Amino acid sequence: MLVVRAIKASDLDALIELAHHVGSGMTTLKPDRKMLGDRVAVAVASFAEAIPPEQRDYMFVMEDTACGRLAGVCAIKGAVGLDEPFYNYRIGTLVHSSHELNIFTRMETLYLSNDLTGATELCSLFLHADYRSGNNGKWLSKSRFLFIAQFPHLFTEKLIAEMRGYQLDDGSSPFYEGLGRHFFKMDFNHVDHLTALGKKSFIAELMPRQPMYVAYLPEDAQEVIGKVHVSTEPARRLLEQEGMHFEGYIDIFDAGPVLQARVSELRAIRDSALVNVQQGAAGDAAEPLLVSNTALDDFRMIVAHAAPAGGNLDLTATQMDLLRCRPGDQLRILPLSVRKNPHV
Repeated sequence: MLVVRAIKASDLDALIELAHHVGSGMTTLKPDRKMLGDRVAVAVASFAEAIPPEQRDYMFVMEDTACGRLAGVCAIKGAVGLDEPFYNYRIGTLVHSSHELNIFTRMETLYLSNDLTGATELCSLFLHADYRSGNNGKWLSKSRFLFIAQFPHLFTEKLIAEMRGYQLDDGSSPFYEGLGRHFFKMDFNHVDHLTALGKKSFIAELMPRQPMYVAYLPEDAQEVIGKVHVSTEPARRLLEQEGMHFEGYIDIFDAGPVLQARVSELRAIRDSALVNVQQGAAGDAAEPLLVSNTALDDFRMIVAHAAPAGGNLDLTATQMDLLRCRPGDQLRILPLSVRKNPHV
């Protein structure tokens, strides 16, 4: 069976193995032992509340309990840009007009920005190809929203998610080739690697501060602004279902869109509910339900075909064991799909 749970220090080797399958474009999940080791240590300290909320990095893994294998990973950073710069391009507009010549032009521009500094970030979503079936991807992505709904006080009001930008089959980025390479003079993967290691000072040192006219970029670079990687399309749709949307910010390297939302307006905040668990037979409800415990230090979540009734939810002994809960404990629930609210 599968369970999404808080990461542990002992997961490091399996996490590194999982990161080898990610590929380029995801700077937060590189197969670098020191980088991931430091990140796992921060995550463990985060769940233990041993560091301030803005420094926390909550990492979750999907574990196949039948074999102990990690099937996927996702994370929530408490706040971005407080310890190191967080850059994006903001898409803007400049207007040029001449009454004498009766000419009016509206030009789309890119502004180097730190506007999203301090926002909570959803990141590092990856599911191994062997497990990309059924509801696994949807469940892994949405697990973070239920965690936020249970602990909203730990996060800022603004929530963001940087989506992996469009790449060609050979891994190159049309946007980077059309813009970034002129300033950085290195391959996309090299820049991606430096950013993953936190070496971002070169961005401020080499990137121009004045607005960049989109019309001056090659056509193939213009076409991918705000466009996601082919494999990221499903992830974008899932985030939009939960209340996130594109507001004109993009990644400075691959032009992937940055989705945003107000935490108070998320579906999980609005539609999730607390119930009491009791042991019973396996449910046969048609609609799958996200079910999590309410423990910060040992957060765990499953998907159950169960229907709450009278403020209670019946789960099997196996399901309760996966959640590490006992009869009478509180659980938080949310319909996996965006449909009607559960009747509690």
